Amino acid sequence: MGIVKLLCCIFLPPVGAYMGAGFGLHFILNIVLTLFGGLPGVIHALWLNMK
Repeated sequence: MGIVKLLCCIFLPPVGAYMGAGFGLHFILNIVLTLFGGLPGVIHALWLNMK
């Protein structure tokens, strides 16, 4: 995983999710998770980019 993707996943989780999965269910889910608390969104974005 590139350093840019890693930084996006940590600081802007929806952008990281978009870079990993594109616009779709995972992107919307990541926005919801980020709104409910930052950490769930970060974990989801990292998971999308590492799988």
